[in-house]
This record gives sequence, C-alpha cells and structure tokens, in this order.
Amino acid sequence: MVDRFRADQVPLSALAPEHALRRLELQIVRRLEGFLHGEHLGLLPGPGTDLAEARYYLPGEDDVRRIDWAVSARTTIPHVRDVIADRELETWVLVDLSPSMHFGTAAMEKRDLAVAAVATMGLLTFRVGDRFGGYVLRRGTLKRWPARSGRLALFGLLRSLLRDSGDGRGAAPMSLSDAVTGVARAQRKRGLRVVVSDFIDLADASTDPNTPPSWEKAMRELAARHQTIAVEIIDPRELDIPNVGTVLLEDPETGEIRELNTGSRKVRQRYAAAARIQRERTARALRRAGVAHLILRTDRDWVADTARFALKHRRVAARLHSPPTG
Repeated sequence: MVDRFRADQVPLSALAPEHALRRLELQIVRRLEGFLHGEHLGLLPGPGTDLAEARYYLPGEDDVRRIDWAVSARTTIPHVRDVIADRELETWVLVDLSPSMHFGTAAMEKRDLAVAAVATMGLLTFRVGDRFGGYVLRRGTLKRWPARSGRLALFGLLRSLLRDSGDGRGAAPMSLSDAVTGVARAQRKRGLRVVVSDFIDLADASTDPNTPPSWEKAMRELAARHQTIAVEIIDPRELDIPNVGTVLLEDPETGEIRELNTGSRKVRQRYAAAARIQRERTARALRRAGVAHLILRTDRDWVADTARFALKHRRVAARLHSPPTG
C-alpha cells in the first residue's frame, strides 16, 4: 500500500493544482443572495441587506441612519450596525472524515482525496469578497470552521483537515444525515453547499436498491434552499476484491473483524453486487434530491475528473438544480 499523505510532506499546491483549475468555474444557476442579475460579480461597494456586527459610530464617515439605537442605549456610546454586502457568494462545505474515509489502496487515502476535493471547490468558486466555510464530521462530532474570505482562510481550513490524522474510532456516532441536517438548518443564507463523503452510513444496511438512504431527506432539505454538489469518494477495493485467499477484514466504523475467503468466486460476486447496489442507491438518491453528483476515485486522475464535471455542469446545472420533486 502506498504511503499516506501527511501535512508536513505534501504541499497544498499538490492537492489542488491551481494552474489546472483556474480556467474552470462552477456555474451558479439558482437564485443566490450576493448575486446581481444572476451573475457573480464579486464584492462591490455599497450597502448590503444582511446585518453584521455593531461598531463605534464615526462622525462624518458613517450615515446616522445606520445607528443601532438599542446597542447605543445599552453602552451609552453611539454604535452603527455594519451590513454584509449582498454581492458575495457564501460556500459551505461538509467534509465527512468518519473512520471509513481513513482507507485507501491506490494513489492516496480517501481522506486525502476529500481534502483535495475541498481545495478544488474552494479554488473553483473563489472571487474577491466571497466567503468559504466548512463543517467537519470527525470523531463523532460536527466541528464548524467559520466562513471567511480570501485564500488564506481556505488554506487554513485545508491545513486543519490535514493536520488531524485521528480515525475517530470509539467516538459517539453521528450520522451523515444528522450532519447534513445540521448544516442545512445552521446556514440559512442561500449559497453553494458541497458535501464530500463516501456516503457509507451504518444506518444503510439494506440490499434493496429501491430503499432510499437515511441521508436522502436531509439532502433534499439542503438542496431545496441552496445549490448543492455531492462529491462521492471511492476506493477501487470498495467495488470489488481480488482473489488473495483467506483474509481478515476490519470494519473501520465498528472495529468488527471478519474472516473472508476471497478465493471463492461466489463471495467475490456477492461483494461486487452489494457494492454496486450501494452506489446505485447513492446515485438515485442524489438525483431525486436535485443534487449534482461528482465521483472521485483514489485510483484515477481526480483533477481531470473534476474538470470534466465542471464543464458538464455548465450545460446541465439548470436541470440538476431545479427544486426537488416530492
């Protein structure tokens, strides 16, 4: 197995080569706060519509109509309420770093590919004044990384993802469905939402391809308000297993160990069939929710796959991001 990527070994530029991505742009087709006439123009001077923090009133510089009288009365010092300029895009990414993501048999682990996907989405959607924030599902908890503007903020999030190498075993479980619901309800301002995961959940043990995954309802709720992109991370050994005799396999989510005879053709066929059903369920659920679906594999050129997705996304985004059907 190849060595894992580490924060002190792999430069961020290797995870997301900007020269290969800067010509690409994810076309935003849903109505988003921060857009003017449907085009992304970046941050421009002028008042906004969303209230931000209060600060001291500067005579001669601030408009007296923006004085926050409630704060001024409490502090006995005149304050004005700043507003967020309404020509910016706010992107929030949910990164699933549950134990099943700490696995890889090809060029990198799924966890490292997930970090690369976050870097890619940050670079593709970056404009002056835009804000990029993140939620990380790790060790059974959902950690929030505040939305900030600028590449330094994006790189700070990436370094945080790379720095923590814990696999989260033994933590209190938090499902992907709960994490998506948390993001949907915490961030109400319309924008771009990206969910990066392998979409493998302990609650989804059904072998019926028509059974909806446990997280589908949460994805529908998220996509009903925001333009949403799902990035599915796959390793080739999750699709089929080679004939290597009798092996011990450990479930990364539960720690359960099982002996498996890979020399049996029937066992390999059942494994491949179950994996195919799981991927089909994922793809169907995302289509029903009106979510764009990008598949990245640890054994493929993920930069090229992202480029093809972005170019295709330009043509079909309007149809993919129509409001989900009941």
